[in-house]
Amino acid sequence: MKSVVSEMKENGFSGNTDFSRDFNEAMENENFRDFVSKLDLPREKLMKYTTSLEECSYNYYACKNCKGLIHCPFKLCGYSYLPRVIDSRLEFDYQPCKYKVRELKKNSYQNNVYVFDLPLDIKNASMDSIYSNDSNRYEAILWINKFLGDYRKGKATKGLYLSGNFGCGKTYLISALFNELAHDGVNSAIIFWPEFLRDLKASFSSDFGSKYDFVKRVPLLLIDDIGAEATTLWGRDEIFCPLVQYRMQEHLPTFFTSNLDLNALEEHFSVSKGNVDHIKARRIIERVKQLTDQVSMVSKNLRD
Repeated sequence: MKSVVSEMKENGFSGNTDFSRDFNEAMENENFRDFVSKLDLPREKLMKYTTSLEECSYNYYACKNCKGLIHCPFKLCGYSYLPRVIDSRLEFDYQPCKYKVRELKKNSYQNNVYVFDLPLDIKNASMDSIYSNDSNRYEAILWINKFLGDYRKGKATKGLYLSGNFGCGKTYLISALFNELAHDGVNSAIIFWPEFLRDLKASFSSDFGSKYDFVKRVPLLLIDDIGAEATTLWGRDEIFCPLVQYRMQEHLPTFFTSNLDLNALEEHFSVSKGNVDHIKARRIIERVKQLTDQVSMVSKNLRD
């Protein structure tokens, strides 16, 4: 049986790779010479990584002459494959450029806002981008600005029950508020209620407790599209009611968006699989009222 080494030789591979030859050829490039000189490692170590160092050299000078992320030539935008010297050895990984670092720092506030099952534009909502060319939106916008000022001053304040037609920007408006406060380090959560209930139910055997406890205790909470879910005794009595009860007792600002006003929401909560319970529905609505101011916003559909 032929050895691996003999088979390699027959196929044109040398048993002792001539690292120095490849390294010498690479050193004919001025940029490569300048690049490896910055690594402060002996030649014997550097020559074992000639191919990787050539790639890194190209990346380094491409980044050095780059004018911004929009001009990034790499597939992983803003990241360059570069070496690190750790304990006198070379390690290679993807490192962010100065523009990417700046972008990450600029957007670091978003780590303070937990968003569950909502589109990217909601996560990126900003106060500066709020659509205000509609008088029907003024009351809601004025409320948001007042809350922002009061919250920053440490004044106790209720949350908001914002009802209105589909696509009028209810979720965006409150998300912009949360993002603004995220710059101050305030933690918040925005959860799409119908999907959050489904996710909770599926997590009984895993992280149900931590998920539910998080939304109970988070400083600011938006329950988005309340009333769009199918009413169940479990969702109403075991999940929603204890949640709003806890947040009411702890004076935690809680926000809701819905296509239903509170009268319609009460009717929604009163019926579950043919069973009617107006008393429980009324109790829940009273808790929502104690938690929030109520504003209606009927405006054009901004999604069209």
